[in-house]
Amino acid sequence: MSETTVTLVGNAATGVEYRETVNGPVARFRMAVTPRRWDRLRSVWTDGPTSFYTVFAWRGLAANVSGSVSVGDPLLVHGRLRVREVERKGEEGGAEGPVGAVGPGGVREAGPGRMGDPGRRVFVDIDAIAVGHDLNRGTSAFRRATRPVAGTDAPAAVS
Repeated sequence: MSETTVTLVGNAATGVEYRETVNGPVARFRMAVTPRRWDRLRSVWTDGPTSFYTVFAWRGLAANVSGSVSVGDPLLVHGRLRVREVERKGEEGGAEGPVGAVGPGGVREAGPGRMGDPGRRVFVDIDAIAVGHDLNRGTSAFRRATRPVAGTDAPAAVS
């Protein structure tokens, strides 16, 4: 089965949460992506609606993201797209506000005219393959990460 890979250009919307798990280290943050379009009638750039994605980074990438990404940083994220639907517990559909309202965590709620059941929430996640600063919008100083030598706790030499 083939996977859907995407590249996002946007900003870090939250700080990075770093945890050690049984599967190795994981870093998680939210990313905001706002399209910009040229409005010919008014001759100005305008912002479109902002979409929010949860980005997960694993192992070495998680450690590097944790030490490199801050809220508001312009980023490029390349990774595998995952869309999840989660059943809301103890709620009847549409009970918490207008149809299509943005719920907690920036997730757009389902409702009539939208795909899905109003009693379900849709999450869009990215399993990151690569994360970097957007150099169209600033500069970045790269430092090569040191990797431990196999079988020891000593860092490998950097060439």
